[in-house]
Amino acid sequence: MPDFEEVYRLYFADVYKYILALSRDGAVAEEITQETFFRALSTIGTFRGDCQLRVWLCQIARNLYTDLCRERRRFRESPAEAGDGGIEEGFADQDTAKRLHALLHVLPEPYKEVFSLRTFGELSFAHIGELFQKSESWARVTYFRARQKLKEGLDEL
Repeated sequence: MPDFEEVYRLYFADVYKYILALSRDGAVAEEITQETFFRALSTIGTFRGDCQLRVWLCQIARNLYTDLCRERRRFRESPAEAGDGGIEEGFADQDTAKRLHALLHVLPEPYKEVFSLRTFGELSFAHIGELFQKSESWARVTYFRARQKLKEGLDEL
């Protein structure tokens, strides 16, 4: 295993982009990424090597983000409120953007996460497949189906 500074240098950007895609908030992504590497350093002995180190780090990050969302829900603060709303930039009017956000919010998993990782995190299908421990083709099909569900939802509204 490479030394931890090397791990940090190699995977910081991947973990940050992953959490940024989920949270759409740079400050949250930065905080979760830092906490991820702290946790990884303190629990490196539990890494069994069943998956790539990057995948393990992203799993830690996702768990931390999930915990943050639960905590925010408890205090009635939506994690999306803190975001910069990046999806509106791709749409001409705010009404469409609001409807798309509402649809994305109720989109079932894994469609929501795959769509967010691809659209907001700009991750490759290969990288998304790795994160879910699936194939690149699975990631492509899941993303396509997520887009179809969102389009259908917009047409119905």
